[in-house]
Amino acid sequence: MNENPENHEKHEVGLYEKLASRTAELLEAGRTTLDDALKRAREEMAKAGEFSEDQMDRVASYVKRDIMENAHRATKAVREAIDPHRVAAGAQSIFSRILTSVADSLSDLAKKAEEHLEFKAGEVTSPGTLTCQEFQTDLHMKTIGRIPPCPKCHKTVFRKSY
Repeated sequence: MNENPENHEKHEVGLYEKLASRTAELLEAGRTTLDDALKRAREEMAKAGEFSEDQMDRVASYVKRDIMENAHRATKAVREAIDPHRVAAGAQSIFSRILTSVADSLSDLAKKAEEHLEFKAGEVTSPGTLTCQEFQTDLHMKTIGRIPPCPKCHKTVFRKSY
């Protein structure tokens, strides 16, 4: 592809936005797994022929990584919300069991996502704060974009927070 780097980045950011949006629509529309929704969204976009297979693979991995990171954070929030000291007896106990079950499911999903939580310079990601794993320097991403190297040490491995 003979695009300049800025056009290439805009192209991949656009793909990320489209793929993430369509995956979310498919997940909201019915009972489907993340992998199935992402696969279907990729197939739909591939038919349009706008993006290469390599771009689709790379950006799909970014979308999945970011969704899994959000699932991990949701699990933590649910677990904190159902602290046993806050939950009363009776109907609230049933509600607590349901939430605990949901939290367990999300926890399993988060564990599977742990391997996808490493963010590297050059990848495209959603807004949030990336922390350099070498010097703990924060890099604030305000929009979807390509991750630059750490401004302090020029290392390329980060963890993300929101």
